[in-house]
Amino acid sequence: MLEFQLPWVFYCLPLPLLAYLLLPRAKQQQTAVRVPFYHSLEVMQQQHSHKSQQRPLQLTGLVLCWLLLVTAAAQPTWIGDPIHLPTEGRDLMLAVDLSESMRMEDMQAGDELVNRLVAVKAVINDFVDRRAGDRIGLILFGSQAYIQAPLTFDRETVKRFMRESQIGFAGPATAIGDAIGLAVKRLRKRPGDKHVLILLTDGANTAGEVQPLAAAKFAAQHNITIYTVGVGADQLTTPGFFGSSFGARTINPSKDLDEDTLQKIAALTGGKYFRAKNPKELLEIYRLVDELEPTEADAKTFRPSLSLFYWPLAVAVIISLITALLKLPRPAWLANKSATEGES
Repeated sequence: MLEFQLPWVFYCLPLPLLAYLLLPRAKQQQTAVRVPFYHSLEVMQQQHSHKSQQRPLQLTGLVLCWLLLVTAAAQPTWIGDPIHLPTEGRDLMLAVDLSESMRMEDMQAGDELVNRLVAVKAVINDFVDRRAGDRIGLILFGSQAYIQAPLTFDRETVKRFMRESQIGFAGPATAIGDAIGLAVKRLRKRPGDKHVLILLTDGANTAGEVQPLAAAKFAAQHNITIYTVGVGADQLTTPGFFGSSFGARTINPSKDLDEDTLQKIAALTGGKYFRAKNPKELLEIYRLVDELEPTEADAKTFRPSLSLFYWPLAVAVIISLITALLKLPRPAWLANKSATEGES
């Protein structure tokens, strides 16, 4: 929508007309010029006639320039559609395990088994969609932990980074303590006291320089709540010989999951530990987190604006240049050519 920030400027439009009607006319002195040759006099008359023909164009150009200058002074601005921004939201970090064990295909999705990361991606993106109003960041960790997306309102970017993540990006091991420490480093200096970390892993701490419980105590000192999620089925039947049931056996693919440590991390920070054995349970966990950490309902509206004053100003400059060129006298050779054509 187009708006003028200073609409009262349009009251200045009749000023040139008022000046023309009210101010006294300037006195013009006629200068006598002796012309030695009649041919030169004829050329001057033709130039005078040419200027007389150009006066309507010049007057039109001056009027357009004045209209455009007044329009630019009124500061035309394009106002965009309203965007709702939260007055206060949570700082929420997601820490996702990309260690080699996430390749385990024990998550039932419909009629087929998918690996743990595929299931996690689908559920996390649904969770991020519902966190309107929160600043969301993404930490990916394996043998090392790193920030993939800093805290941002741009949920689409966080979802894209999550979709593009691949197992092994951060190494084959699991550095849970480093992931918590990195989240604390980013969250502790943030204003407010509503900071949340959701840590998702399928194993135990096998790498890194920081112990998980020490990192959890550090998080508790800075009022950061940690929700831990253990991912992986508790049993998986491996096929027997030639895909038959003969020789098939049932195993626990999550035997390396350190539930005791994850429970203690959550307890130290006032959070909760959840166990996700399949995508459906994982989805329910994130819905429960939504209830425990609701988004803020109060929001303010922002309408982006784009100033457009330079467009009428640029057109006014171009018209003024054209008008000035029209007022210049014609070159002598052009005048002589016109006179010659007139005689013929």
